[in-house]
Amino acid sequence: MRVITSPARLASLLLAGILLAGCASNGSEEEDELAGVAERQLYEEGREALEDGRYTTAINRLEAIDTRFPFGEHAEQAQLELIYAYHETDDWEGARAAASRFIRLHPDHPQVDYAYYMRGLAAWQAGRFSLERLRLINIAKRDLGATRDAYADFRELIQRYPDSQYAPDARQRIVYLRNVLARHELHVADFYLRKGAYLAAVERGRWVIENYPQSAATHDALAVMVEGYLGLEMRDRARETLQVLIDNAPNHERLRGRTFRPEHVKADGLSA
Repeated sequence: MRVITSPARLASLLLAGILLAGCASNGSEEEDELAGVAERQLYEEGREALEDGRYTTAINRLEAIDTRFPFGEHAEQAQLELIYAYHETDDWEGARAAASRFIRLHPDHPQVDYAYYMRGLAAWQAGRFSLERLRLINIAKRDLGATRDAYADFRELIQRYPDSQYAPDARQRIVYLRNVLARHELHVADFYLRKGAYLAAVERGRWVIENYPQSAATHDALAVMVEGYLGLEMRDRARETLQVLIDNAPNHERLRGRTFRPEHVKADGLSA
């Protein structure tokens, strides 16, 4: 079967081929250029590029050390600085991968706490959104996979290295992340209440209380549980949970004195 290609299509294909060939040529030329460079020179050039903010150049030199001199004099330090260089180029996945690799290869290194911290910081950045600072979106309503990673990474850091110089900052970030994750669970619980999935809503509320007990969202989690129990027609359990809510947050917005006002469930108010 004969394929007929228009002149414009042919020109675009030729141009794409030229561009790809150029990229491949540039990559191989750079590799050839670094092939004969000694480890110390590579490291010095990488360090200088880092200090000047030329992160792409720094990454090229540090990666060359990691590839060509994996057991060299500067190998471990190059791996650490690669984590930072990836982070500064907004390559969060690269930074996390490099940090995880360093932790795996050098678990007893005196600066391994830095790798744990940077792994968490990369996940933190990946989970943030630029519009959040303008309050145009609510991060708690987003997919929070990276945020959960950051929470786990920072927790591991302070558990393993409570006296690390990075631990105070990690603790502050954990407070924020805990509240975000708890709020996310409550958004899901609210969805379940509106859909009539009352048992699932109760379980989400309980999850927040059990897993994020220091979160500011625990009082709202209790309110979710009260309403979920009302939807399940388990008024005794609802009343028990309501008493806990009154004891801990007597001025909660869902209360009128000692009476709970359901928002989604079609039920009469409940009094403790």
